[in-house]
Formats: sequence, structure tokens, C-alpha cells
Amino acid sequence: MADIDVLLRQVSAKAAETSDEDELPPAATAEQIESAEQVLGFRLPPLLTRLYREVANGGFGPAYRLLPLTGEGRTAVGEYREVRATRKPGETSWPAAVLPILDWGCGMYAAVDCRDPGGAVLLFEPNGVGADWHDAWYVDAESLVAWLEIWLSETGWYEGDVAEGYEEAREPQPWEAARARLSEPD
Repeated sequence: MADIDVLLRQVSAKAAETSDEDELPPAATAEQIESAEQVLGFRLPPLLTRLYREVANGGFGPAYRLLPLTGEGRTAVGEYREVRATRKPGETSWPAAVLPILDWGCGMYAAVDCRDPGGAVLLFEPNGVGADWHDAWYVDAESLVAWLEIWLSETGWYEGDVAEGYEEAREPQPWEAARARLSEPD
């Protein structure tokens, strides 16, 4: 298992190095995290909390960068509330306690399963999916630690050279718990 403090230092360094802005946004405060958890109705995994508290309130990570947890504009909390609120009665495409943290574009999201102790990172890929939304969910990484390590090593499925087959990348696998989690009542 990774040393979380070392991992956070590596993430901070890469975040600063790859930031599109002159500097990353300020880190979220303890009060902002607590408020976000109250609005969401669930706690964030400890590593996700530390990312927002110690690295930055979004603006770093793979491709399109992590959404801010809170603040102005699009946020992880706002996206979660929106995807949960737009459900049709008796039908859902988005399970409870799965927080979208990154918008890949074209309706795709990276999301953290906040019920999973390791914070499994899921990929929501709804393109080409019919009415059975469980087919839109994949496990991108078994844990947030693994997902961050993939980003740091530049071996994710979203990397240009990897996507073109120059290197082997682990493809996201179907999320076996999707059917059960999507059928849970609120």
C-alpha cells in the first residue's frame, strides 16, 4: 500500500507542474468540507478530503482536472445534486454516494464511490447505452490511491500514447455493483 503522505506530495508536485493557471486554486477549508458533506448527506473518503484540503480545491489531475468541491461555477457537489435531481421517478442513472469529481466531456465522468473505504474510482460512460444504466458504469481504479498512481505514472486509458496502443493500459472494467446500487431507494 502506498504511503499516503508521499503520494500527496507527489500529487501536489505534479498538480503544480501541470496546472493550466499560474497557480492552483486555494485548498478547501475544513468548514467547506464539512458543509459539502452536510449538503451531500455522506462523508467523503479520507484521501479525497486530504486532496481537497492539502493539494487544492480542484484544478489538478488527469485531462480536464478535478472539479472544485465547492465554490463558484461547476463543483462536485453541484454536479452530484444535479445528476441525482434529474432522475425520473423509479429510475436512476446515478447511484447515491457516488461523487462526480471530473468531467471527461461527452457526458462521461470520473466519480468516487464514497461508500467504498478505499474510494473506488468509477467511470460513468453513458454514450451508446440504452435504458439499462448499469451498463454505463465501470471501475476505473479499485481505489483513489490506485487512480492517482495511474495519473502520476501517465498510464491511464485517457493518455494519448496509451490510448493509441503504444503502451498497455488497464481498461476500465464493468462495475459489478451497478445494478444493485442503481436500484436502491433513496
